[in-house]
Amino acid sequence: MITGLLLHSVSYSGTWGQPTLPLEAFVDHAADLGFDGVMLMAKRPHLSVLDYSDDACRRLHDRIERRGLRKVVIAGYTNLTAGFRHQDIPQVEYQIAHMVRLAEMASLLGGNLIRVFTGYESAEAPLGRQWQCVVDALAEASDRAAEYGVTIGVQNHHDLAVDSVSMRELITDVGRSNCAAMFDAWSPALHGEDPSVAGRLLAPVTVHTTVANYVKRERYRYTPGLVNYERLTPRVQAVPIDEGFIDYAAFLGAMEEAGFNGTVAYEMCSPLRGGPQQRNLDQYATRFLEFMHGKAGTARQRQEAARTGTGEGGC
Repeated sequence: MITGLLLHSVSYSGTWGQPTLPLEAFVDHAADLGFDGVMLMAKRPHLSVLDYSDDACRRLHDRIERRGLRKVVIAGYTNLTAGFRHQDIPQVEYQIAHMVRLAEMASLLGGNLIRVFTGYESAEAPLGRQWQCVVDALAEASDRAAEYGVTIGVQNHHDLAVDSVSMRELITDVGRSNCAAMFDAWSPALHGEDPSVAGRLLAPVTVHTTVANYVKRERYRYTPGLVNYERLTPRVQAVPIDEGFIDYAAFLGAMEEAGFNGTVAYEMCSPLRGGPQQRNLDQYATRFLEFMHGKAGTARQRQEAARTGTGEGGC
């Protein structure tokens, strides 16, 4: 069951040349657009641990409540294999401490979820050692986050555990009740998995998913000696949720059927077709809400038809 529709603040962070809204203004904007909650980027120019004290978090919590937003997820940014290149630097300890502070901030903001990443594959250590490093770090972070009633959610973004089977194994290996998946469709879709099949596998251990959709654009490089073109990896272009190659109705439907119970966030974290103007961003965000509300209405109709026997094949 989908328990809330969130807007990710990275969408209005200026990261991709779009307008930058201060975090408080973003909260107001998300509420004005009609979202149920917010996913807050835990770095500047938004929810940086350097800029938000306990008191600042409490003031932000009050603003979120006044605007009627019910859900808060903090989006952390980690790379737990970054320390293998310079092993004298305690990178993992830094990042665990960062995650624990994000958990504390989440509790102050009235939330109970933080999003983290695994790690980019490193040439400096065997893969098995990197895997165990990620598992151990997530386990310790989860144990410490439990003090605040917070779950660590792992997004399938970095190289390690990016496919569905590996992500399910990672959550099992961590073995903490407050370490779950934040499994997204766009990653498996881009590397060739069927998102619906992957979603069914991960749904029971997934507490949140983030949505973005794309079209693929082919790329070629001319090779003069062959008088021909070499095919390159396609680039992707962000488009509205219902115009890309990822079938979100099928993915989310499969997730719900397999037991997903959590929130869905919409993000615009790459250049958009149509440009970086705020009007375009707002149109994308509104299209997402319309799509999700329409999907919910269709699901309710199917349930009612099944209950009353008025669907196809009914009397």
